[in-house]
Amino acid sequence: MTDDEQPDYRIPQGGGVPWRDMGMEETHRPPERDVSITGIETMAVAGNFTWGIVKVETDAGVYGLGETFRAEAALDMADRMDVDLAGENPLDTDRVRELLEQRYTGCGRIGRAAFTAIETACYDIKGKLLDVPVYELLGGKYRDEIKIYCDTHGGESLGEASEHDPQDIYTPESYARAAREVVDEGFEALKFDLDVPTHADYDEANRRMDNAALEHKVSLIEAVRDEVGYDVDLGVDLHWNFTTETAVRLGTKLERFDLAWIEDPVPPQKTESQARVTDALDTPVLTGENLVTVDQFNHAAREGMLDIAAPDVNKCGGLGEYVDIATVCDLYGVPIASHNISSPLGTVAGAHVSAAIPNFLCMEWHARDVPWWNDMVTRTGGSGPILEDGYIDLPEGPGLGVELNRDLVAEYLTDGSELVV
Repeated sequence: MTDDEQPDYRIPQGGGVPWRDMGMEETHRPPERDVSITGIETMAVAGNFTWGIVKVETDAGVYGLGETFRAEAALDMADRMDVDLAGENPLDTDRVRELLEQRYTGCGRIGRAAFTAIETACYDIKGKLLDVPVYELLGGKYRDEIKIYCDTHGGESLGEASEHDPQDIYTPESYARAAREVVDEGFEALKFDLDVPTHADYDEANRRMDNAALEHKVSLIEAVRDEVGYDVDLGVDLHWNFTTETAVRLGTKLERFDLAWIEDPVPPQKTESQARVTDALDTPVLTGENLVTVDQFNHAAREGMLDIAAPDVNKCGGLGEYVDIATVCDLYGVPIASHNISSPLGTVAGAHVSAAIPNFLCMEWHARDVPWWNDMVTRTGGSGPILEDGYIDLPEGPGLGVELNRDLVAEYLTDGSELVV
């Protein structure tokens, strides 16, 4: 039996009844903007994380690139979306995003990560066809330079830390040394992990720190402030690891160090716990990397869960969704400090949207251990590194304004991945 002969009672792909079809049979645009998506290709690059790159092709000979969080699963889903987007006009960025949301209802964070890469690639195409940078398509810019904060982990690289006794790695001296190196590299903002192992008999299962563990955390931050002073923005990350009372006790002890924020002190699903910690501390509480929709951020802000929001540009559904998230946060007086563990491609996408929102503070950079990070892309029609002295000078080329270094990308492709650019 052929597909055309399938009986009418078969459930459409994706299940349920497609009650709100966001596709369009035809459009009325001048020829130069009457463009169709012809295919989607993907590849994965082995950085300190696996970076998933999505290429959206068109019949105009122009393609766009985007990056996705959680590369392996999201790239697989992006590949499956090829059939849904064939023939769609990539200039319809908002409608394309809604089309995907309609057809993949309930797909969760992995699906939204795939949406992000596809929608970003459509913005890249749109900017190239209209010969403007992506930030112009998002409403223009509030700033030329994007402030970056350096994720400095726990004083040593992740690789080194895994090969040593944590008590020999996570020391006040190592934190101070790393802070000095980062500041000397030009960064005006940095973040350290404070959920690192402390001592051998520490019971991690109960999420509660004893006095020795608390004092160890305090000594780490004290050493950093003693080394680099108070003109540097300093955040700490707890990675959802602690009880309410431990988070409050630690936060209270750290308040004398004038931190920029305490990130994710309690498990993300514990709404009331998060709100209690935020209410108890004068230090701002940051959260949001696990939230991926406008309504989730609206709920978090309304319930008092956060002082600063941290949406991830490669995870939240797309650049347009990110702008909507920022708008909702702004209604509550909540600024944005973006979560970001991506390659230069995804980071540049984040820079464009960061320029276009009023309530931006800074964006994370999580690739200090990748010596070739800045070499992975080049500026379209320009020169100079993407990230320099703790800032990104916004690319002015069309679309995202960057091109992949094909030779370098080919060298670092994951096993089984093929170069698509």
